[in-house]
Amino acid sequence: MKCSVKLRKMKQKSSASRLGFDEAKLFKAIEFSKKNESKMDRDIEKALREGHFHEPWPISKTIGPVKKRKGNSGAIIRANKIVQVWGDVEYVDMAFSMSKSFLSLCAGIAFKENVIRNFHAPILDTIQTGIFETSQNRKITWSQMLQLTSEWEGELWGKPDWIDHNRNLNDPQKNRLEKGKKRNLNLPGTFWEYNDVRVNVLSYALMLAFECSLPDVLREHIMVPIGASNTWKWHGYENSWDEVNGKRLQSVSGGAHWGGGLWISTLDLARIGQLMINQGLWDGKVVIPPKWVKMSTKPCELALNYGYLWWLNDKKTGMFPGAPTSAFAAMGVGTQILYIDPKNDLVIVNRWIEEDKVAKFVRLILDSIVF
Repeated sequence: MKCSVKLRKMKQKSSASRLGFDEAKLFKAIEFSKKNESKMDRDIEKALREGHFHEPWPISKTIGPVKKRKGNSGAIIRANKIVQVWGDVEYVDMAFSMSKSFLSLCAGIAFKENVIRNFHAPILDTIQTGIFETSQNRKITWSQMLQLTSEWEGELWGKPDWIDHNRNLNDPQKNRLEKGKKRNLNLPGTFWEYNDVRVNVLSYALMLAFECSLPDVLREHIMVPIGASNTWKWHGYENSWDEVNGKRLQSVSGGAHWGGGLWISTLDLARIGQLMINQGLWDGKVVIPPKWVKMSTKPCELALNYGYLWWLNDKKTGMFPGAPTSAFAAMGVGTQILYIDPKNDLVIVNRWIEEDKVAKFVRLILDSIVF
């Protein structure tokens, strides 16, 4: 398959065998992916309307834009070269919770530019906003928000934090029965829980810290320097606007739980993967500080398979058995993955594959590597 788009600072598609792959095994892995396309309705609005996230009305109401998805697509990059692509890799698809890892990238820019001086200090040391000025929230740190251990309490953009209480990512049946059952909160930093409302709180806090929109931060500091396309978009909600220093800004969402989120092509995701493989460097220039990449991929003590909004491949709890423990990933509903494997100098993007087939797909790719 010939790649029609040249990635700046990433070489054109090269022979898979020259890059260390058994081509027959690689073909088998890609065919496996195609045959196991996600069963999530291609009409995303319909999927959300019919209760994909198991939430009651009106909390489940979609308040951000949505679009129909494409079929399974992917890209494999090794040694800064395109090994293989399949599907419509230029289509701008909804990324869902892969957006969270882009919030981590924006936090990395705040680290680089000294917008946030201390990530272990309370957020109120950096910004002033009422959503942190309660007894439960006032001591919450940036690090806790990034690791999903904040236990932030409240409501943002009409969505309460408790809608994701007892959310279980490992047991779909238990998730349907218990998600959204309000529980007693713990002290910040003492309990890990996947929670989209709190991620949106982090996004809003970062916007206030930068005093500009996060899409502008991402574009100027990351996407333009790495030669990404101009087709990607990052959406918020119809009600997530605020005035910051006289400017009307939209706070973007860290997923598409209620619509919105990052919309991006497979090829642009591959660029981000290569940036992380490069430890934040691009063409010899620091885009994201290498120290931030290291901080982002350090395991949370309460969830060893999670860092700063990146999934880690912990030996016991990681979702890529047999893969290096140094591997990490951005992941979104659908299922969509951006798998980053520094040990094998490998980036894999896969969009819209059944969740229970992801680990096997990655294993098939790794098994196709011969040197």
